[in-house]
Amino acid sequence: MESTESSYMSSPEAVRNRSPPPPKSPTSENAEKPAYIRFLVSNAAAGSVIGKGGSTITEFQSKSGARIQLSRSHEFYPGTSDRIIMVSGAIDDILKAMELILAKLLNELNIKDSDDDEPRTKVRLIVSNSSCGSLIGKGGATIKSFIDGSQAGIKISPQDNNFYGLNDRLVTVTGTLDEQLRAIDLILSKLCEDPHYSQAMHTPFSYAVTYNSMGYVPNGAGVKFPNHKEDHGNSVTIGVSDEHIGLVLGRGGRNIMNISQVSGARIKISDRDDFMSGTTDRKVTIMGSQRAIRQAESMIMQKVENATERVD
Repeated sequence: MESTESSYMSSPEAVRNRSPPPPKSPTSENAEKPAYIRFLVSNAAAGSVIGKGGSTITEFQSKSGARIQLSRSHEFYPGTSDRIIMVSGAIDDILKAMELILAKLLNELNIKDSDDDEPRTKVRLIVSNSSCGSLIGKGGATIKSFIDGSQAGIKISPQDNNFYGLNDRLVTVTGTLDEQLRAIDLILSKLCEDPHYSQAMHTPFSYAVTYNSMGYVPNGAGVKFPNHKEDHGNSVTIGVSDEHIGLVLGRGGRNIMNISQVSGARIKISDRDDFMSGTTDRKVTIMGSQRAIRQAESMIMQKVENATERVD
């Protein structure tokens, strides 16, 4: 259950009963500051934003003056199968680009709402954990003012500790296009006041880098599991004790799917009675490029290491 401090959501009924406030412009001090926003889109939606031969994204950049970047087709936000879009530039330019992108995605959905109401959709923004406190404010005052000022529903997810090195949270903005844009304007203006905010601008799709930087700790250097490993060039087989295989797999295969998506490696786990030679460790075979293998191996080892530290 999410704590009241980490999750705030306005109800659509309450939103629709409020009269629209005038659009809020960012302060002149922040208006020209380099800013950015990151959000999630499905692979199919990413394709419509790019357009044939990059025509749509080029047009949107030209019309808005903002820079639009997408993560590669195999680079997903941890725990999802969604790609990341980063829009950067001055706040006004970002808002123009966001309007173009969200309107395009809305048109692709072809939503038919009843009573001729404007459709209410969701956009999931990525915000660093260190910046979420300033968005929430004391006793939730800031985020409540954003909900009132934009008429959008705004929900900040709790931090997900299932993914090592993930320091971001999702901020879900629900509303009509205009309501979403007003909320994004308010959120961006607040983020620009945060000294830590600019750091992620230079590493917008850094999840693979984060995982790869964990490093593999050899046996005997604080890691409390056997170091059994067979290297076959484009594949590596490592041993993981039967009791820890469930942690590698995760509920419904969630962990292993995430490791595969983030690293780009293919991972195969042996049957229950198929052990590494001379051990009772199950075989975990990792296939792919050397970089993908190293990354997947370190992520798997980290899962096991975390488990053994909790036991101790």
